[in-house]
Amino acid sequence: MSDAPVIEAENLTRHYQVRRGMFAGSATVRALDGASFSLAQGQTLAVVGESGCGKSTLARLVTLIEKPTSGRLLIDGKDVRSANSAELRELRQAVQIIFQDPYGSLNPRKKVGAILEEPLTINTRMSTAEKRARAEEMMARVGLRPEYYGRYPHMFSGGQRQRIAIARALMLQPRVLVADEPVSALDVSIRAQVLNLLMDLQEEFKLAYLFISHDLSVVRHIADGVMVMYLGRPVEHGPGETIFAQPRHPYTQALLASTPAVDPARRRRRVTLSGELPSPLDPPSGCAFHGRCAFATDLCAKDLPLLRDVDGRQVACHHAEAIAAGQAPVRQAVRA
Repeated sequence: MSDAPVIEAENLTRHYQVRRGMFAGSATVRALDGASFSLAQGQTLAVVGESGCGKSTLARLVTLIEKPTSGRLLIDGKDVRSANSAELRELRQAVQIIFQDPYGSLNPRKKVGAILEEPLTINTRMSTAEKRARAEEMMARVGLRPEYYGRYPHMFSGGQRQRIAIARALMLQPRVLVADEPVSALDVSIRAQVLNLLMDLQEEFKLAYLFISHDLSVVRHIADGVMVMYLGRPVEHGPGETIFAQPRHPYTQALLASTPAVDPARRRRRVTLSGELPSPLDPPSGCAFHGRCAFATDLCAKDLPLLRDVDGRQVACHHAEAIAAGQAPVRQAVRA
């Protein structure tokens, strides 16, 4: 397996101009405001955070659905901002996406066979027989029976539809798969099956996964690296084992504390987050998390913390070391 990054992102940003109202003028929404990471073949990077933190915006940039406002994005060493149309077409085939909703991501008017063959029809010159053979092969790889080829999506369960969506994403033999909340719409009993399938496919095809989720418990066992985001910015980024064992940012600690755990040894003290996620139209000064943080000081309200190395990962927190040592003053309730 090659260690060369399949994807490299450097300070990626995506801003949108929106109107506040008829007479209020326009405003800038910083949906993504400085994400940097690299992803190697066969590795999984989990991007985690609440709704509105910039996860899906990042997915749209990586899949080339949208262009970044600034920053660099390299896929297989090619800078997407300077790529010509032919190169972009190639890069789009190398990065495919699995969407969150298995009920809305499949065309209800097409049979499964046509859904799977559509990427080949658009991007290749395969014969009808070759396309069908590829479709049937991929159906078998994701655990679908051959007779499903001629059926419509409404005839399947949510888990089966997501398997169809996974098969479709793999038809062009991509190098990177962006999984945007791929199991959040599924029953709990089905989630483990789909996650295990994704892990098996990753090993078989040496795929790189950008796995987007709001739930740290989902990515705990599959992520090699974790990037926790808050209001468009990464706040903690590093190896999954390190972050799960010893989270250093208060927001990561709160996310992990809210994850149910049967084993008492894995339960964490519960940090109560006050308030709600700030509006991206009017973000707070300094650290965007300071209004909800139990350890915030005047410094946090004034100065934006940048990512820096702390205990084997990068953390954007002024008081990460003091929090880790138990020396940071607590201004809000912390309950067991």
